[in-house]
Amino acid sequence: MEYKDYYRILGVEKNATEKEIKRAFRQLARQHHPDVNPDQPKAEERFKEINEAYEVLSDPEKRRKYDQLGADWQRWQGAGGRPGDFDWSRWTGGQPGGGARVHYATPEDLQDLFGGGAFSDFFSQIFGGGMGARGGGFQYQARPQRGQDYEQPVEISLEEAYHGTKRILEKGGQRLECKIPAGASTGTRVRMCGEGGVGAAGAPAGDLYLRVTVLPDPRFERKGDDLTTTVQADLYTLVLGGDLRVPTLEGECALAIPPGTQNGRSFRLRGKGMPKLRQPDQHGNLYVRVEAKLPTQLTARQRELFEELRKGS
Repeated sequence: MEYKDYYRILGVEKNATEKEIKRAFRQLARQHHPDVNPDQPKAEERFKEINEAYEVLSDPEKRRKYDQLGADWQRWQGAGGRPGDFDWSRWTGGQPGGGARVHYATPEDLQDLFGGGAFSDFFSQIFGGGMGARGGGFQYQARPQRGQDYEQPVEISLEEAYHGTKRILEKGGQRLECKIPAGASTGTRVRMCGEGGVGAAGAPAGDLYLRVTVLPDPRFERKGDDLTTTVQADLYTLVLGGDLRVPTLEGECALAIPPGTQNGRSFRLRGKGMPKLRQPDQHGNLYVRVEAKLPTQLTARQRELFEELRKGS
């Protein structure tokens, strides 16, 4: 029979506290759970080994007996004894337990999976069938594998992202209408529940995710839910003040320019940006950057007036 080093399996010291043992178990169990590693055949074996180690080290009585056995085993090895000649008889003879209960485990309920279904020969010989102080043993059985999730990239315009839009997809000869909500941005994933791969043995189907890319719009720069645009204003409007027509994703609006506005100044139009995802009644802001448009061809009279202004400044 092969000796099992449960402390090494959980990666803890022999003087580890109950809290440290539980933390190590949860971390390893989540990492190696078969449902999380469907493509790794050895995941279930590793998970059962971790579970078995926790079954012993989390139970004070089992741990006390195991520590005594470990000390005996180390003395035997230290004296040059061969593993095959070790006398297991004084440590075996645990009473076998009754029938194990089946527990369907997921990473979210691992903290309740304290039993030892499919225990090793070592455990069964030393402790007997896996019935612990916490009440009957559990047998781990993987939950029927749900269907595979699919992902489909889609491209939409900024205006579609503003108003929300739809896409029609073909799946198995059927047309699926997929709604993309207002406020979507590049990287947004839209879930179509149950439209992925078929599950095994009655398990639920997977989901279909649309991975959204929002195409650039030459009029606007987007940062989060805020938009920025640049509009040109003639010199006279910047100097004397006036109204500018500003593009928004709901049409043009008027922006009042105060006299003496400097080139490059930005104005904020509150609530004229993108709708917030899942909160379409709330919007970001639109920032308008004013760029001076200087005249390139002056009449003689205009040049004369500009000269007068320069002399008077």
